[in-house]
Amino acid sequence: MGAIRTVNEPAIETHNLTKVFPGGVRAVDGLDVQIPRGSVYGLIGRNGAGKTTLIRMLMGLLRPTGGRAELLGQDMWTADHLHRARMTYVSQELRLPRWLSLAEICEFLRHLYPRWDAAYAGRLLKRFELDQARPTGLMSGGEQRKAAVLLAFAARPEVVLLDEPAAGMDPIARRQLIDEIVDLLTGDGECTVLFSTHIISDLERIAELVGIMDRGKIVTQASLDDLRSRTKRVQVVFDGGSAPEGFTIPGAIRTTTEGPVVTAIVNIDSETQLDGLQGRSDLRLNVFPLGLEEVFVALFGPAESSQLKENQV
Repeated sequence: MGAIRTVNEPAIETHNLTKVFPGGVRAVDGLDVQIPRGSVYGLIGRNGAGKTTLIRMLMGLLRPTGGRAELLGQDMWTADHLHRARMTYVSQELRLPRWLSLAEICEFLRHLYPRWDAAYAGRLLKRFELDQARPTGLMSGGEQRKAAVLLAFAARPEVVLLDEPAAGMDPIARRQLIDEIVDLLTGDGECTVLFSTHIISDLERIAELVGIMDRGKIVTQASLDDLRSRTKRVQVVFDGGSAPEGFTIPGAIRTTTEGPVVTAIVNIDSETQLDGLQGRSDLRLNVFPLGLEEVFVALFGPAESSQLKENQV
């Protein structure tokens, strides 16, 4: 008999999860992550960081090279259909049956998902302004995205994995998507959302936890509030014609110097970290807040060429 799982245990969990593709490319590299139940976890990273590979392994669509991945306490490779019906997935690459209408797909899925909510599907149909009688193959790319989100949400999942769900959506449709995620979280029961996106402003509206992925690892994980509070742009302006040689700002992640002005992205670990600068009479100190996108750019700078394209990893 297996161990009894409690609601305090994570909805999504990986242990030393690894995926190595032919040629030795480590798309996911010994990843350990825990995502609490009922939370919205935003996953961001450059192309080739391993986000899609991670999500595919979580869903049991790609076999890990090593380690394990669990959704609601079970490895999806061995989970039965009833367990699988507790979660849904919107892929970066949509594969809706082009010959079926949205109404026909809904009719098919309601037999597979015990929690299927036809009334909710109807509300989403009106909200997204979709024609349920139209074959999905005749829908635009944005309409197909909306249809995929409708199908994933109407199943009333306990866990939903969204891989670039807003790709191809206009700003109004993206806002509707975010609103529906909020509605899903505040409905009956708790739903856990893993949301991978390049549109960082969308994450800032809903994410409680943010994981920044690079080269197959989560290099930074924190609540959105913590990231904002501890990462700042610090500017030091010296009274002379240039900054002293070798001058550094405590906690600097990245620094640029132009004449008397030294600007750095700084990780603030304590309230007293900048006290040594504040007391000096030969300089002026300015501290500015950063948005999540600025934090991401500060950590990684301009996108570099990756070994694999994101849709391959």
